[in-house]
Amino acid sequence: MKTILIDAVDAFVIEGEGIYKPLYDLLEKYSNRKIILTNANDEQMVKFGLNDMPYEVFTLKHNPDKPDPAYFKTMLAHFGLKPGDVLYFEHNPDAVKGAESVGILSYYYDSEKKDVGTLKEFLDANL
Repeated sequence: MKTILIDAVDAFVIEGEGIYKPLYDLLEKYSNRKIILTNANDEQMVKFGLNDMPYEVFTLKHNPDKPDPAYFKTMLAHFGLKPGDVLYFEHNPDAVKGAESVGILSYYYDSEKKDVGTLKEFLDANL
């Protein structure tokens, strides 16, 4: 069963609001393991409430940031996963490219549109 990798800030978490409930409700329909990916340092973890999430949270504290393929290689090794074991959605196009460069099937999630319907189609087609 594939693991769902979730972009943290500007996707799963909206600054000043907390967890984006429609996205949380969608993800709860899947029994797959879920891991939230962030660049946040310790201060940002608190600022965005990432210390209190319903799923595991992974960060490298900006060393490197998600657009760097090394971020994804380190994350996969940390969890003992292979690129084919995961799906990822992310609001930053450069981070999507970084994930794809190491073989992770990724979806660009437009944080302005917040189109969970199209995201659901991606998840349903690839899980």
